[in-house]
Amino acid sequence: MAYITSRSILVKRSVSTLPHLSQRFKQTESEIVQMFSLPNPEESENPREKWKLSRKDPSVRMLDERFIRILKIFKWGPDAEKALEVLKLKVDHRLVRSVLEIDVETNVKVQFFKWAGKRRNFQHDSSTYMALIRCLEDARLYGEMYRTIQEVVRNVHVSVSPGVLSELVKALGRAKMVSKALSVFYQAKGRKCKPTSSTYNSVIMMLVQAGQHERVHEVYSEMCDEGDCFPDTVTYSAVISSYDKLGRNDSAVRLFDEMRENGLEPTEKIYTTLLGVYFKVGEVERGLDLFEEMKREGCLPSVYTYTELVKGLGKAGRVEEAYGLYKNMVRDGLTPDVVFLNNLMNVLGKVGRVEELRSVFNEMGRWRCTPTVVSYNTVIKALFESKAPVSEVSSWFEKMKGEGVSPSEFTYSILIDGYCKTNRVEKALLLLEEMDERGFPPCPAAYCSLINALGKAKRYEAANELFKELKENFGNVSSRVYAVMIKHFGKCGKLSEAVDLFNEMKNQGSGPDVYAYNALMSGMVKAGMINEAHSLLRKMEENGCSGDVNSHNIILNGFARTGVPKRAIEMFEAMKGSGVKPDGVTYNTLLGCFAHAGMFEEAARMMGDMKDKGFVYDAITYSSILEAVGNVDHVKDV
Repeated sequence: MAYITSRSILVKRSVSTLPHLSQRFKQTESEIVQMFSLPNPEESENPREKWKLSRKDPSVRMLDERFIRILKIFKWGPDAEKALEVLKLKVDHRLVRSVLEIDVETNVKVQFFKWAGKRRNFQHDSSTYMALIRCLEDARLYGEMYRTIQEVVRNVHVSVSPGVLSELVKALGRAKMVSKALSVFYQAKGRKCKPTSSTYNSVIMMLVQAGQHERVHEVYSEMCDEGDCFPDTVTYSAVISSYDKLGRNDSAVRLFDEMRENGLEPTEKIYTTLLGVYFKVGEVERGLDLFEEMKREGCLPSVYTYTELVKGLGKAGRVEEAYGLYKNMVRDGLTPDVVFLNNLMNVLGKVGRVEELRSVFNEMGRWRCTPTVVSYNTVIKALFESKAPVSEVSSWFEKMKGEGVSPSEFTYSILIDGYCKTNRVEKALLLLEEMDERGFPPCPAAYCSLINALGKAKRYEAANELFKELKENFGNVSSRVYAVMIKHFGKCGKLSEAVDLFNEMKNQGSGPDVYAYNALMSGMVKAGMINEAHSLLRKMEENGCSGDVNSHNIILNGFARTGVPKRAIEMFEAMKGSGVKPDGVTYNTLLGCFAHAGMFEEAARMMGDMKDKGFVYDAITYSSILEAVGNVDHVKDV
């Protein structure tokens, strides 16, 4: 022990090139000697367990608290190195892994690892490298982790097995270093590390989690080309899910069939993913058949499966069946989670079944589900859409805040839109201020609702002020907001301002959409510029923006107002020729035009055509026809 006591002179010495490791604790000679001395078996709590020697290798002592204390106090340096000799700890792979697993600073482990690598008759192997990589990942030292992984892959003395390669890929994937993980994968593969199905699965799962679904297909194809590396259920599950995300529904179905042809049994996750695919493309019956097959094959549906079923049936309008699933699920012993209940409430809310929605919400406590902001948003939106009293909506909003659930941007957007539609613009404006106070970014949807409501109330200046405010705070404004402002400028006769906004949209780089074109054409027709509006319709289609039924109805209405039925009829025929299906507004516009022109036979034929197609003529059109007939009769009497 003479060496150690002579080193205990109280001087400051750097034990690392890292500044924060340059300080050491001052120890007296007796303390250091005591740290290295073997404990008295009688004083030890459990001497046989705590200080036992390895029976396999008597020269290696198990790591104990004495050596750990040395590392914690002196970090890594000559003192700790001498402690290894005193405690007779042999530097081998087992010892290195043990040191890397104990609770000391990461930099101490790194310094020890580097020191061990320079020892004579010792070389790191994949097990010691992996132990260090895990340490670096836990410490979030991702740059150092990647450098270490590169060292592993390039070191000709380290064998990289398929299992090790899988772990390397997973570590880099968790660190969001996807491109580097792929680089490491192909480097190792180039060094004759032949990936197994498990290795490929690690790469595929990483790409799925990173949302790189196109790359998933590439790696899957490469895996199949290996010849002796066969996809398993993990592979199929990931690739089918990727095809679903890419909208490649046919490919997902084909892969499902291929999996079964290869004798693999689909998992619950695979069945659930394919259910979602079928419902997405509207093949509800195939989805339900698959659900029945799943149960027949003994694959128990999960809450996630039932969630997909509820969403799919709700989308198909089969609400009663969706609600029945809730009861079936509970009967089968499955406990609903908050995501399932939120989706069920959304389905019920969309068809106005508010009482059942409230019932499901009230049962959340029964299932120990805490309502989320999505739960409250669903209730509030459904109440507005069902024309519930505004006071009830407001009480739910207060209840939400009272329960400690913070409103989201979408909550405010729903409320502002609902208040605007119920002519409570001032209340909506107050909510917009509250959003700002809570630090939410400007919400274009909320602004759009308010601008539209102010325009309808003929408060054009206020609407314009909000529009300017949105542009200042948000930058690029959506075409829908522009369309709303263009519409209101047209309505109040400020056509030049409407044209300026339309041109501003084009200068932004985001070309006007069909709503913006319709808004400007409507303003032009109102100003009597019908030919200009018709030219704009043709220009819109030349620019690759297809007109909808409203676009054609606007021009048709303009021609009908001129009292020249011929041009209205030509527009009607052109509309049908372009593949746009006329609606009730189209037919009623033509009826009014025929009536005012005294073309009663044409009007009668049009009424019969409307009836055959399931349309009805509205009260205004009917009144105009009666008025026209009365005027004709009056002329005859005179």
